[in-house]
Amino acid sequence: MQESILTAVFLPLALAFIMLGMGLSLSLKDFRNILIYPKAVFLGLLNQMILLPLIAFGLISAFGLSGTMAVGIMILAACPGGATSNLITHLSRGDTALSISLTAVTSFLTVATIPLIVNFAIAYFGEEGSVTLPLGETIIQIMGVTIIPVSIGMFLKKKSPTLSLKADRPVRIASAVFFVLIILAAILKERASLVEFFIAAGPVTLLLNLGTLLIGYMLAKISLLPKNQQMTIAIESGIQNGTLGIMIAATLLRNSEMTVPIAIYSLIMFFTAGFIIFMANKKQKADI
Repeated sequence: MQESILTAVFLPLALAFIMLGMGLSLSLKDFRNILIYPKAVFLGLLNQMILLPLIAFGLISAFGLSGTMAVGIMILAACPGGATSNLITHLSRGDTALSISLTAVTSFLTVATIPLIVNFAIAYFGEEGSVTLPLGETIIQIMGVTIIPVSIGMFLKKKSPTLSLKADRPVRIASAVFFVLIILAAILKERASLVEFFIAAGPVTLLLNLGTLLIGYMLAKISLLPKNQQMTIAIESGIQNGTLGIMIAATLLRNSEMTVPIAIYSLIMFFTAGFIIFMANKKQKADI
């Protein structure tokens, strides 16, 4: 894929803006929550950092996918969490503090794990001559669009909490618009092969989404976490940072085909998230 203004400039800037907005909702207290909810945070990290890539790998192998479709799904699995999961957790009446804490921690951890998982996927599933991610350069690039904007957002919140509060809603709306535009751009880029790609990747992405949501919920339930934390762990397990995944595929790897399964997953996860929000609020009303 030839580098364009969209992938070279707009996509990284849009992701940085989204992550800046996430930083406006974070504080150092969210990192201290690791000590307050050690079991919940450990379980969330286990699901996101270890089980998610393993489940993705298993489904890809079971369905016999290879090449760009397989690598695209593994890129997605390497990008857990994101600002979207925080919003969905809030709307589903989950534990928002736990959700934000998990997102904060994984945003730092995935800087190192993403290039390792993606390069493994390229070596295992990729086609001959596929571009790999240089470890040091990739870490710096991912930091530039994730950790640095998040840190700036946290700094602004600490220095101007009132201004940050006022900016939160418009930034969230703008972030949602950017996200939708990125998904649409990824789909339109490969519209000629979209049906073929959807047939190939659709079942895997659907099962990955439903499977991670269910496994996250069941493990949290077995671990006897409170109901709102069970909901949070499920959402954090099944809602991935599709924007970051598309940026890695389109901008760093310059392969638009790899963005397609990520875009398909992003569409599916919004339908399942909508169902979760509806059921959670319906149950809440029934309990009143």
